[in-house]
Order: sequence, then structure tokens, then C-alpha cells
Amino acid sequence: MGEVGRSGPGTALVVGAGVVGLSTAWFLQERGVTVTVVDRAGPAAGASWGNAGWLAPGLALPLNEPGVLRFGLRSLFDRTAPLHVPASPDPGLWRFLLRFAARCNWRAWERVAQANLALNADCLAAFDALVAGGVRVQPMPAPVTAVFESAGHAAGLLAELARLRDAGQEVAYRGLTGTELEQWLPQASEAMGSGVRVDGQRYVDPGEFVAALAESVRARGGSIRSGFDVVEVRPQRHAATVRSASAGSLSAQVVVLATGAWLGRLGRRLGVRVPVRAGRGYSFTVDTDEPVPGPVYLPGARVACTPYQGALRVAGTMEFRAPDAALDRARIDAIVASARPYLTGVHWEDRRDEWVGPRPVTHDGIPLIGATAAPGVYVAAGHGMWGLTQGPVTGRLLAEQITTGKQPDALREFDPLR
Repeated sequence: MGEVGRSGPGTALVVGAGVVGLSTAWFLQERGVTVTVVDRAGPAAGASWGNAGWLAPGLALPLNEPGVLRFGLRSLFDRTAPLHVPASPDPGLWRFLLRFAARCNWRAWERVAQANLALNADCLAAFDALVAGGVRVQPMPAPVTAVFESAGHAAGLLAELARLRDAGQEVAYRGLTGTELEQWLPQASEAMGSGVRVDGQRYVDPGEFVAALAESVRARGGSIRSGFDVVEVRPQRHAATVRSASAGSLSAQVVVLATGAWLGRLGRRLGVRVPVRAGRGYSFTVDTDEPVPGPVYLPGARVACTPYQGALRVAGTMEFRAPDAALDRARIDAIVASARPYLTGVHWEDRRDEWVGPRPVTHDGIPLIGATAAPGVYVAAGHGMWGLTQGPVTGRLLAEQITTGKQPDALREFDPLR
């Protein structure tokens, strides 16, 4: 259901101007579809602006690693912990968390890893296609370096990367001694005695990238409208109409909902039963005494650091609150407190660009990509922490499904009606 005929649609309306929505629009244009993108705020206004900017398929690890359950139970109501669930009477949130907890085992982890293989294998090629097609941002190649106190602490990540490779994903990595870590990363503190380097990865300024993607969509004849908050989708026989809260209605032969953590209510009306919750991430920018050579991962603190505009973007935490809730400064303080012991030469007190954004998380750790129960209406959401990495390849595959009427094999595990 939801498929168009073999000749494909001539017009499409994409709801959501983040990396997933704009990538879908761009690849639909590649296939000759006239596209309009609408968003309640504008390009990169949600989770796409302030994330770590990693294009790192080698570290696109499933969220439901068994240790996360033990870690989560210890830190459930601790406002200083990387994982934070505020006390809430929301029964839907608790059902979501219980269903997620039930999948924190290696069997479920392997299912997510297998599902993601196709996305991770082709995600960098999809970025290359965008750049070759005129998106004027060049991702920077660099390994991601994970920092640990000792080789014993690094063993967990090394074992998980080995599992990922055993699942079929190509990933190049090796352990670093304390001396090697010091030579590569001058910011590593004296307390850090081991590292893991994951090669073949890239990074990008995510806000700049999404802005360039929006510019390219416009240059190719697409329209992008801000201030269009969609409250209803009305499927019809040969088209679908979306209605905004205050800006009227628009119609097209195909509608794609790429609304991230805001998918819930609209998705349920279209037969999407897998809930999507906001796992909110925080970030900020700080200066460093010396340039940072590439992305840095602090697994013990659940923090990702990335060179950003001559400084360092620091991103972390997973906070389950409403997507539009205000920034909680205690979460910023928690990131600083947890990351400070790992790194030196960082001006932690002189922060700027403090930000919070809602990452869309599914309880089974698998995104929702494909046709809904409504003819001509599709969704692309639920990528969790890997929306930037997997967004362009998602758009390319979904554009293929929309225009050919056939679900690519790579999208079978992501069926929104599962």
C-alpha cells in the first residue's frame, strides 16, 4: 500500500527540512519529480543543526547494546548522567522505555546491525552523489578516535566493533597505546592510557551542509516553505493534501513525512504503529589551545567532539523529554563534568552556541522508511543518533521506491507498517 504506479509521480511534497527530508527531495529531483519542501521553522531547525556532524558508518552502533540497560537503570533519574529520563506521568514514554529495555540483548542488537548494513554500506556514496551533483560542502575525511583510561576500558568498544564486523559491516579499526594516543591527540589528558581509532570516517559542519543541500534543492527548481506546521494529511485517490495550522493547504501526488521526533500523531493516523520519541541531544562550542585533528569519542561520558569552525563542538546526552521542551542547562553542565577528565586544553567555561535538538528514536532501534497505509504517503524518520550519516542514503532509496513503485531490498527491514 502507498505505492504509486510504475510511471511514477510528477509532484511530491516533503514535510520536514532536515537532512532526511531535503535528501529525499534532492534525490526525487534526480528522478524528474517536482518537489516542494515545507517545514514549521526552516532548514536544519530541528536535530540537523547542532549534532556532532559525524559521517561515521563505522560507529553507527545499535543503541540497544546490553550494557545500556544496566547503565540506564543506574542513571534513570540522575540529572548529571548522560542518559536522563525526567520524572513524568506520561504512560506512553514508560511503555516506550520498557519496550526498548526488552530489546537490550545481543540477539536484538544483531537484528538492528543487520538491518543497518545496507544503509551504512552506501551512506558515504550517497554523500558523494550529493556533492558531485552540486551540494557545495565537502565532508572532511578523518578517523574517529575513542579515548579510554586503560586498555581494559577500551575492550568493550573493541568487542562491539568486532561484532559489527562479524555482522557483515566493513569497518577498519585498531587499538592505540597510551603513547600512540598522546602523539595523535594532544588534547587527551594524562589520565587516558588507551584509545581506539576507527578509520575511513568523515565529518562535516551539519548546519552548513543542510543549508547547502537546501540551496541545491532550490537551484534545481524546488520550493522550500517555512512557517508551515502540518497538522493533517488527507490522502485522496490520485494525490494527497497536507494542511497547516495557519498557512493553508498544499497538495501533490506524493507526500513524504520526514518530521523526525514529531512524527507520532500524524504517523499513527497513517497506520504507523511504531512509536517515535525524542531522545534529545545537547551541544555547545568551545575553543581549544591546539587544533583537534579529528572527531573524538568519549564512550565513558557518551560524548562526541568534532572540529567545528576553528573550535570544538561537544555533543552528548540522551534526554527523553518532549521535543519542544526548553533547554535544560543542567544537561550542559553534565556534559562538561563528564567530559572534562578526558581532555585538556579545552576552554570549558567559555561556551557558545548552546543547543538542544530532538533525535527521533524508535523502541526497536530501526528507522521507519517507506510506504504507509495511506496511498501516496511515505515516511522517513527514526534514525536516532545517525540521521546525518544515514539521511542521504535514506533519501536515495526512498526516492527509488516512490518513483518505481518497488520497495528496494535495502528498505525491507524499515517497513513503517511493521
